[in-house]
Amino acid sequence: MEKRVMTDGKRRRGLVAASALLSGVLALTACNDGDKADAANGSSGSPDSSQAQVDEAAAQKTSQARITITPKNGANNASINNDAKVTVADGTLTSVVMTSPGGEPVKGEMSADGKSWAPSEQLERATTYKIAATAKDSEGREAHENSSFTTVSKDNSFIGNFTPEDGSTVGVGMPVSITFNKPITDRKAVQSAIEVSSSSGQEVVGHWFNNQRVDFRPEQYWNEGSTVTLKLKLDGVEGADGVIGVQQKTVTFKVGRNQVSTVDVATKKMTVQQDGKTIKTIPISAGSPDNPTYNGQMVISEKFKETRMNGATVGFTDDDGEGEYDIKDVPHAMRLSTSGTFIHGNYWGSDSVFGNVNTSHGCVGLNDVKGAGDPNQPGAWFYDNSLIGDVVIVKNSKDKTIKPDNGLNGWNMNWADWKAGSAL
Repeated sequence: MEKRVMTDGKRRRGLVAASALLSGVLALTACNDGDKADAANGSSGSPDSSQAQVDEAAAQKTSQARITITPKNGANNASINNDAKVTVADGTLTSVVMTSPGGEPVKGEMSADGKSWAPSEQLERATTYKIAATAKDSEGREAHENSSFTTVSKDNSFIGNFTPEDGSTVGVGMPVSITFNKPITDRKAVQSAIEVSSSSGQEVVGHWFNNQRVDFRPEQYWNEGSTVTLKLKLDGVEGADGVIGVQQKTVTFKVGRNQVSTVDVATKKMTVQQDGKTIKTIPISAGSPDNPTYNGQMVISEKFKETRMNGATVGFTDDDGEGEYDIKDVPHAMRLSTSGTFIHGNYWGSDSVFGNVNTSHGCVGLNDVKGAGDPNQPGAWFYDNSLIGDVVIVKNSKDKTIKPDNGLNGWNMNWADWKAGSAL
């Protein structure tokens, strides 16, 4: 019988095989133990199931507070008045920080219940702002939200310059006149966002003279002592394609005593009446036959104790192009038209002119002194007793009636034509 001897090589190969077999058994045992553990825990052990558990655990730690920031993140052409706001549902705001490009904080106000926040100051146009908000739910868990938006640019926005001024007292003829800095194509939208009302209850109607000017007035002069309120609610209103309004303002003014003065060019006298009663008659000198004064109802729109009048600015020039006149200190001047008609004091004419000869370039002159320092002169008296918005009627001139849009002189249009110019 042959005796077989096991070599070292064979011995090593046998050990390797035995080790591999044992490893296999151990591996199978480990997997089987894992299945039994998953079964005991009620889990299949799949990747999807594990992710669901993670999501559920995360949800239990997430705040229920839901923060909303307007405008939306990345918005352009945002309003400088009303758009910016932070609100929260199912929670309370604990911190809102709004900053300008330089990092400066924007002042704001939190509501008493902590549910909302808004800036307390008007924003700048064409500016990018950032908002960071924090809120807590009923269990004290925090939620955070961040946003950034850019306000409307000057190129893409419009405003209306208005007269009279807020808080002023004016004459009965003063219209509300608004001139926009951009052409308006959607007149209806813009006029719908403007309210003009009187405490007297008078009907007030707007009239568009062109695509940048709208005036408001009642059928007759304002009632004496009434209060007129102008509300500009133009914020967010699209006045033209891509051009958005940015104004939100309320203006009130008082109507003073009823004073209407009538200049009779033929008799060269002006009769000043208050509440229909004559309080003074003043000799005047109106426009010469070559340069007659406009007829019509004119409203005093500006007052200057002294001002310069240069004929070149209104088309009265000599052959050399210089003004036919250039008076640097005209006293007690009050504007009646955009084109240059004034009623003013005159110190360069002799006393005999007033009440006897019409000598001006179209203005109405009253006797006065150089320097506007004598309160007893007719020019000074009329200046001191006149308000912006008082009516000066010129009659019996050989010139035409002034156009309604030449100054604040819409009273020269009948009521039917006036209402026809409304966009509403």
